Amino acid sequence: MSLRSRLALVAVTVLAATPLTAEAHRQWITPSATVLSGDDPWVTFDAAISNDLFYPDHFPMQLENVVVTLPDGSVGAIENGATGKYRSVFDLHLTQPGTYRIASVNDGAFASYQQNGEQKRWRGKKDEIGTAIPADATDVKLTEAQGRVEVFVTRGAPTETALAATGKGLELVPVTHPNDLFAGEAATFKLLLDGQPAKGVEVAYVPGAARYRNESSEAKTTTGEDGAFTITWPSAGLFWIEAAVEGLPSAAIENAQRRAMYVAVFEVLNP
Repeated sequence: MSLRSRLALVAVTVLAATPLTAEAHRQWITPSATVLSGDDPWVTFDAAISNDLFYPDHFPMQLENVVVTLPDGSVGAIENGATGKYRSVFDLHLTQPGTYRIASVNDGAFASYQQNGEQKRWRGKKDEIGTAIPADATDVKLTEAQGRVEVFVTRGAPTETALAATGKGLELVPVTHPNDLFAGEAATFKLLLDGQPAKGVEVAYVPGAARYRNESSEAKTTTGEDGAFTITWPSAGLFWIEAAVEGLPSAAIENAQRRAMYVAVFEVLNP
């Protein structure tokens, strides 16, 4: 039986041990500072997948997919990257004035299937699917999985160039600059899917330091027709933002569904 026949009508979202499926495990990148001045500033970042927000306790984020957009729109590079048991760390030299976008960008695929009565899973690049699934596999289920996890830092005055949408996957376009957020004030952003407004998408926002509270203090809002949503920050500190779109047919993988995920970490300051 051909791969196309075996996959027909059975594509569903595949479970994976990342925030794509498990709310308990959340991906994040946190900077040592978000707003800097001076002639030669550096920022150090932690990157992990954890149970408690911003406390590495589960798995390190891999660094090969980290993309840096410089204030002039060109691509930069991280330095001094290292991956340990529970987190990865890296540095960024802010050689230009303005706003930087630091993102871990993933665009791959997941599969689950039965082989000889045993449940198996696979994840990898989308163009590897044709050879990755064994010929005798049954109950094959596929999903295209896109993810963006990002943070923004600014040297000097905020700029807009690095904030431009790429037109790929689920992404955020700030209306309020992400390095201009203050407790008690409203901030507005837009979600786009492949460059078009992502309407009716639920957005969760959670303050960090959850281990010191009796509850997570998670709150939710929903995007409007234009993909916009507004958050009035309840307090200062680091906030984790997540949104996802799933269940759409994949245009890149035949007979598969698509899940697109977006995560950002914002620092909210006292006014």
